[in-house]
Amino acid sequence: QEELVESGGGSVQAGGSLRVSCTYTYSLSCMAWFRQAPGKEREGVARLYTGITAYYADSVKDRFTISQDNAKNTVYLQMNSLKPEDTAMYYCAAGPSYSGSFCRSLGEDGFGYWGQGTQVTVSS
Repeated sequence: QEELVESGGGSVQAGGSLRVSCTYTYSLSCMAWFRQAPGKEREGVARLYTGITAYYADSVKDRFTISQDNAKNTVYLQMNSLKPEDTAMYYCAAGPSYSGSFCRSLGEDGFGYWGQGTQVTVSS
C-alpha cells in the first residue's frame, strides 16, 4: 500500500526559502505537489514524470523546483523567493502515467494517493 508523508513545512518571511519533502513507499511515474490556501480550491504546483521531466504552474515557475531521490524514497519541493500568496497547505500526490504530457494534464482524480499535507506560511 502506497503511503505518502510530507514534512518540512513552516513559517518564513517573504523572499525566503523552504524545502518540503514527501516520503513514499514506492515510486509512481507521476509525482506531484498541490496546495490549497484557505477559501480557495486546491491547485497543482509542480509535477514530475519518472523522476526526470518537471512541469510547473505559471505562478511558481522559476521559483520552485521539484526533484526526486529514489535512494531515499523522497520527492522534494524547493521553494525560493517565497511570497505571501504561496501560503497554503501543501500536499504530495502520486499516480500512474504513461507519458509526460499525461502526467502534466492529470486531474486530481487521477492521483490515487495523497499525503496529509504540510503547512507553509509566508509572512510579508
